Amino acid sequence: MGSTLGELVDWGTQRLQAAGVAFGHGTTNARDEAAWLVLWRLGLPLDTSLDGGDDSEANRPIAPADQAQVAMLFEERIASRKPAAYLTREAWLQGVPFYVDERAIVPRSFIAELLADGGFDDFLGEHTRQVLDLCTGNGSLAVLAAMAYPDVAVTGADLSPEALEVARINVDRHGLQDHIALQLSDGLAALSGPWDLILCNPPYVNARSMAALPAEYRAEPELALAGGADGMDFIRRLLADAPARMSEQAVLVLEIGNERAHFEAAFPQLPVFWLDTSAGDDQVLLVTREALVAPPM
Repeated sequence: MGSTLGELVDWGTQRLQAAGVAFGHGTTNARDEAAWLVLWRLGLPLDTSLDGGDDSEANRPIAPADQAQVAMLFEERIASRKPAAYLTREAWLQGVPFYVDERAIVPRSFIAELLADGGFDDFLGEHTRQVLDLCTGNGSLAVLAAMAYPDVAVTGADLSPEALEVARINVDRHGLQDHIALQLSDGLAALSGPWDLILCNPPYVNARSMAALPAEYRAEPELALAGGADGMDFIRRLLADAPARMSEQAVLVLEIGNERAHFEAAFPQLPVFWLDTSAGDDQVLLVTREALVAPPM
């Protein structure tokens, strides 16, 4: 294993690579995940520098008992195939920490980037007063929206009572109890609005992709992922129901992951704006209420 911090991270990297675990829940590679697990287990800041050099923290000696604790954590990660965030009970979006456990999907929405960067602020204005985060999960997008727009009221809604329990932890953790309401709702059924901005990272994974998901993704609530044969089941209902619950100038920001082809096949006449994210311009779209109510061309 090695007796220094850097050697432990190197060892963990090799263990994760050899085990063939899947990433995508906060990290994209074995090295970053190994560093995360080692630093978390040892109670060290996650931004601890592991660069080389005589004065580097990588040379910090680690006691045998702590080495054993690190080894146990890696064995749990490999044996359980749970995302690391479920083991550490924490995930980060745009530098903001969030509690997470198996009751909710691990947050990783590209909408978080757009909230931080003002990626759709041109569509908002003084009329934007009521914001809905639909399929809120652990509440991370609702929290980020409340931070980005401190003068608006935010509601986080989800079909899962268990997910809303996790969202409550995060709303309370960030002291936003007076700014964010949480609501149990099957889609928009219990959410009359009118909403000026709807954010939604819905279940959109198509059936074929669901069948091929690595175990780490299958450890998450299927309800938050599975979108039916073409991934569009929830989205069809959402786009049909949304106009009646949106204000005149309202917009819907919708994440669809790698399902652009299925989205365009399902809604060939719907004009939308594709928003730039770190993963490209085909992951998140914006559609206006005006477009949703306009007759097909």
